[in-house]
Amino acid sequence: MGVNLKDIIQAKAIELKDMSNKKLGIDAYNWAYQFLSMIRLRTGEPLMDSKGRITSHLIGIFTRTTNLMREGIFPCYVWDGEPPEFKHRVIQERQERKKIAKEAMLKAKTDEERRKFAQQISILTEDMIKDANKLLDALGVSHFQAPSEGEAQISHMVKAGDLWACASQDWDATLFGSPRLIRNLSITGKRKLPRKQEFVFIYPELVDLKENLERLGITNDQLIIAAMLIGTDYCPGVKGYGPKKALALIQETKTLKKAIEKTGWDYDVAPEIIFEWFKKPKTTDNYNLEWKTPDREKIMKLLVDEHEFTQERVESQLKQLDTSKGKREQTGLSNFFK
Repeated sequence: MGVNLKDIIQAKAIELKDMSNKKLGIDAYNWAYQFLSMIRLRTGEPLMDSKGRITSHLIGIFTRTTNLMREGIFPCYVWDGEPPEFKHRVIQERQERKKIAKEAMLKAKTDEERRKFAQQISILTEDMIKDANKLLDALGVSHFQAPSEGEAQISHMVKAGDLWACASQDWDATLFGSPRLIRNLSITGKRKLPRKQEFVFIYPELVDLKENLERLGITNDQLIIAAMLIGTDYCPGVKGYGPKKALALIQETKTLKKAIEKTGWDYDVAPEIIFEWFKKPKTTDNYNLEWKTPDREKIMKLLVDEHEFTQERVESQLKQLDTSKGKREQTGLSNFFK
């Protein structure tokens, strides 16, 4: 879920073509759960092959990744590793909410109600991640598991200059200091608002951290403190503090100590521990970024032969990727393939 910063952080529209010849770090868990939530039957059930294995995430990864590759973008999927110890309580609370949603789904009387609750109970298993990595290998796309939080690792790589931006729907990369965050990557068009009969136009957005901090008149440390007051994946926040109120307070108090003195802290993890985690998360420099030419035979074997994707659909997507090869080579991207 992450922290909600949309009321204070500004983003600029960006097109996929503007990211051509750039390497992007993909928050793999974030994207996989998106696909598991969005790609479902009318009843709310995820898509599965004849053996009962869920394939929604594979459809999403295959389609979105090849779409990005057609635009000359080099994605690197980074999976979460072991979360910090103090996050386990949050994880347990999420599991409890999923149990409640599952019970509600079983009692739902309409497909719309079942789908609403089904989207809240998605589970990503180790086998599903293994299949996803097999697909990424076949596509020639770089991927690896972070020692802890994926967004923290990607932010570390962006700051090091090995990646251009972090792609995620969450805002946490800004707290970890990523200079650039891309939201809504490869999502363009009208989307219906949840539980409302209205639509909004969604497009990729670029969040420039330095520009936002200068506009708000705060430091990255102070943005972290404001986020802690609002509530993050690691703490519930302080009651009554949304983005604008938290921003106003940190602009006044400046420091974590003064902000906590003024608001209080009713959580069993000390605020200093959470603050230090955002400042110095567990990351690694032991990674190898490499992109290879997609292996059509392996892709067809995994998706069509093993998971029963429609052959025509897979071939159509691969054909579009082939036709964009000239465009990729014109931008110099072929130099990345080995």
